[in-house]
Parts: sequence; C-alpha cells; structure tokens
Amino acid sequence: MNEINTHLFAARLRRHVVEMTHLGKSSHVGSCLSIADIIAVLYGRVLRVEPRNPRWNGRDRFVLSKGHAGACVYAALAERGFFPVSELANHYQNGSIFSGHVSHKGVPGVEVSTGSLGHGLPVAAGMAYRLRQQGGSQRVFCVLSDGECDEGSNWEAFLFAAHYRLDNLVVVVDFNGLQSLGKVSETIQLEPFTDKMEAFNWGVRRIDGHDHDALTEGLETLPYETARPSILIAETVKGKGVSFMEHEVLWHYRNAQGEEYEAAVKELESREAELRLEFPNA
Repeated sequence: MNEINTHLFAARLRRHVVEMTHLGKSSHVGSCLSIADIIAVLYGRVLRVEPRNPRWNGRDRFVLSKGHAGACVYAALAERGFFPVSELANHYQNGSIFSGHVSHKGVPGVEVSTGSLGHGLPVAAGMAYRLRQQGGSQRVFCVLSDGECDEGSNWEAFLFAAHYRLDNLVVVVDFNGLQSLGKVSETIQLEPFTDKMEAFNWGVRRIDGHDHDALTEGLETLPYETARPSILIAETVKGKGVSFMEHEVLWHYRNAQGEEYEAAVKELESREAELRLEFPNA
C-alpha cells in the first residue's frame, strides 16, 4: 500500500460524511466525525486489506460495532478504492446499498452488517476465535462506542475473548462521552473503565483519539500483552472538525442543511487547505 497521509485522509472523510448525511438527510453525523481519525489511521496505515480483492483470505477483518456511524466507513472504503467515490452520493437514498447503519449487502469491504448496539464485538470475537483455530495471522479490529458499552452482550464478549486469549482481537472504543440523548456518565457510568478492562484481563491503552501519532502507535504495536486481547480507549470529541457540532448531542440525530451545511463545508474545506500547506508532498 502506498503511504497515505492520515491527516488528509481524515479531513476527506469528514467532508464526505457531512455531504452524505446532507444529501440523504440521514443521522449520526456527530458519531461519524468523532471516529474519522480512528478510521483514517486504520484504513490508511494499519489494516491489511486488498481493495481489488475484498474477500482475500489473508485480510484483517474490521467490524464497526457502532454501526450508526457507517457513513464514515463507506467513505473510507471509497477513498481506498473498494468502489468509486462518486457512489457515496447514493447514501441513504431509496434503493441504495449504502444504508444508514453499515451493511455488508452488496458493499465491498464490509464484513458484517451492524446497527443493534452490542452485536459487533461478539461477532468480532467469534471471528478472532475461528481465525485462531485455523492458524491464521489475520487480526480482527472492532470499533465500539462508549455508550454501547451499556450492553451486557459486550461484557460477555470481553470475558470470552480474555478466556480464549484472543490476542488477534483489537477493540477501539470511541470514548466521546455522549450517547443518543445525553452524557454517558449520566446514563450508565462506565468509569473507571480502564481499571475494569484490566480486571477483565485485557491489554489496555488510553489515548487522545484525535492524535494520529498516538493512534498509529496504539494500532501498530500489537498485541499490548502476550496472550491477551487489546483494547484502545480513544478519548474523542463528538462532532470533531465542525466547531458548532463539537460536544453537542444534538448532532447524534440531526444533519446539516441550509446555512449550517454551508458553514460546515466552509470550515472543513478551510481545514483541509491548511493541511495541504502543512503536508505539501502528500
């Protein structure tokens, strides 16, 4: 894979997300923006995938458990060449393969459809278990939301993965502090989350989820501990990249239209222009 500048990649993902949710009048723009840096580092540097051969057996598997942020993954797949970028304009349109929650049906590069929270990690753990049985070197990466960790099925999967020593399983938690209707801390308190995961026998790191150097190190230096699954707790900002969307739960369900859309696009284009000056050879 040619070297990809993940900062510019993330900027393009954010621009795609705002446009896709605008055109389709769909939801979860804030959730997509918070994981753009994570997805950019995964698809830009870390995941072993073949866009021209999406079902290549040696590929790493990726599961977006927070399936409502599917627009960001669709955008990453398009940018990597799994399908034409122009197809993103069909997102959430009648008859489109690009549903609001990420779907594998007809979409090259998507391993499994998700949407009901708490389902992605159990599937990912099962994948990792089966790949280990087959003696493969493939890794399984799974992105969860912090609010999704309210679901008991995730905690069963945490136990399962540690019991079977699945050090080919890597979980990234998008820890933005907000879920559908309010703060995570006021819905069900997760803290001390790091301590809990350590007690569940996982290798744990906690970082700034918008720091590309920290993300790259955290996703390339694996496993964190021998014979233990790895979990990267990435502290993020919901709506990151559009100032009036940041830290606002409103943008879990809302999309940008009219002046808000124009303001968001202007801000994102300005940031992308700054990055092109910062990285002129990218």
